[in-house]
Amino acid sequence: MSAAPFRVLPHLDDENRFFWTSGADGQLRFLRCGDCSEYVHPPAPECPACAGRRLSPEVVSGRGEVFSYTINHQQWDGSPEPYVIALVEIDEQIGLRLTTNLADIDIDRVGVGLRLKVCFEQQGDVFLPMFTGDDR
Repeated sequence: MSAAPFRVLPHLDDENRFFWTSGADGQLRFLRCGDCSEYVHPPAPECPACAGRRLSPEVVSGRGEVFSYTINHQQWDGSPEPYVIALVEIDEQIGLRLTTNLADIDIDRVGVGLRLKVCFEQQGDVFLPMFTGDDR
């Protein structure tokens, strides 16, 4: 994986720890409501769709597509530029989106609808979900 931009790591707590550490086994997880089956992200104590409180982490496919993106050209932190910041919609649910970086993808290939798969960048106990091309 190429050099990554500077990252502010999340503060781990009981609500979000599963999300930021789940990449240790290569799996992406989101909370899912046991009452209505809606995925919930970012982690919250209550389902926004039905107000249910039976939420638990569930593995997803880790596949999705670029919903929107921007290319950062401004150096502000000593990181290599340019790099892509993308909003990735996860296949399991319309509207289940994750703001992330793309890794090992030629910037000229990036566009809305580009198929992706998850990969992780480990920094200490945190596994940052990023995405790379899905060549299947």
